[in-house]
Amino acid sequence: MKACLVGHIRVRDPVLWQQYVDGVAISLEPFHGRVIFRGHLQRTLAGEQAHDRVVIVEFPDHDVLDAWFSSPDYQALIPLRDEAASVVITTYVA
Repeated sequence: MKACLVGHIRVRDPVLWQQYVDGVAISLEPFHGRVIFRGHLQRTLAGEQAHDRVVIVEFPDHDVLDAWFSSPDYQALIPLRDEAASVVITTYVA
């Protein structure tokens, strides 16, 4: 069953954020993670949204997603992520 990671993002430092994004791209390769959508908020139709960007990453299954998230390569990127942006990460299965 495919699994998706959804990141809601508000960037504070665009230069650091790009370094993080580049690192994530490399870290996804061994886990067959694939960015299927990346975009900027156009408008909010209902409720409140504190973030202005979103990314959706698809994985073969939730175990692979968890393995990527726990991997040393991704874990090493977390301090950079936290310095560069405010991020909420959620996971879903289909």
